[in-house]
Amino acid sequence: MNLKINFNGAIQDYAEISVLDHGFLFGDSVYEVVATHGNKPCFLEQHLERLRNSAVGISLEIPYDDEWFVEQIDRTVQLANFDESYIRIIVTRGVGEIDIDPSSCDRPNIIIITAPAKVYSGQYYENGIDLALVSVKRNAREALNPGIKTGNYLNNILAKMEATRQGAQDALMLNAQGNLTEGTTSNFFFVNGGKLFTPSLDCGILSGITREMAIQLALENGVPLEEGHWPPEELSQAEEAFVTGTVKKIMPATRLDGKPIGNGKPGPITLRFMRLYDRLLDEKYGVPAAPGQSQ
Repeated sequence: MNLKINFNGAIQDYAEISVLDHGFLFGDSVYEVVATHGNKPCFLEQHLERLRNSAVGISLEIPYDDEWFVEQIDRTVQLANFDESYIRIIVTRGVGEIDIDPSSCDRPNIIIITAPAKVYSGQYYENGIDLALVSVKRNAREALNPGIKTGNYLNNILAKMEATRQGAQDALMLNAQGNLTEGTTSNFFFVNGGKLFTPSLDCGILSGITREMAIQLALENGVPLEEGHWPPEELSQAEEAFVTGTVKKIMPATRLDGKPIGNGKPGPITLRFMRLYDRLLDEKYGVPAAPGQSQ
C-alpha cells in the first residue's frame, strides 16, 4: 500500500505496533481524520482541538503539544508527496498488561498515517447516495459518548454492514429515543420548506468539523437552520438531504430505504452548499493545482 507512517516521530513505509497495545486489545484510543486541499491540511486546528477533547473524555494524556503535531504532520505529508492526502492521527493508550485496567500503560503511541486522498465517485455528487435507516442504534451518550472520537467503531461497522446488505451506501442511525442521529462516518442534514434541519449534539452525535462549517455557511448566507430532535417520520416530507464529512465533504443523499427523497435528485440548497463549501476551501487554502502539476 502506498503510504507513509509516522510512528512516534519516526517516518517509515510501515510500522510495527505491539499486540499488547491497548488500542489494539480494547479499542482504547482516539483519532482524527484530516483531508488536504492543495495538499494543505484542512481545519487542522479544529481537528487537533477535537483530538484533545476526545482524549480528555477517556482520561488519556497526550504527551505532545499542537506544535509537535503540526510539525510531524507537515514532515509526513511532504515526504509522502501525494497530490492530495488522507491523514489519520491516532493516539493509543500504549502497551500494557492484558487487562482492561489502563494503569499498566506507561506511554501513549502516536501514529500519523498519510495515504493518497480517497476520491469518491463523481456519480455520488451528481446523483446522490442511497441511505438505509438501520436497526442498529447509535451508542447512548451515557455509555460510550459518540461525541468522543475513539477507535472503538464496532457500532458504526455493524450499521454499515446492515446498510450494505440493503444496497445502500451508508446507514442512518437512530438513538435509543428513536430520533435521527447520523451516518456511520458523517453527519446528516435535511431540507423541508426551504429550511435546513440537522440533529443536535445532544441526540448523541459527533460534532463534525464539516458539520460545523455547514452550519457556519448557513448563518453567513441567510439559510434558516434548526438543530433539534426528530423521528425518522419527519423525512417523509423532506425535499432534500445531504451528509457531511471530512473526506465526503458535502454529499447529496437522494434515496432512503429505496424511496426517493424529494424528487430523487440533489436539490438547490444541497447544490448551493456544495458550491459554498468548495469556495470556502479555495479561499482558505488556495485553488489546488491539477494532479501532477507543481503548486
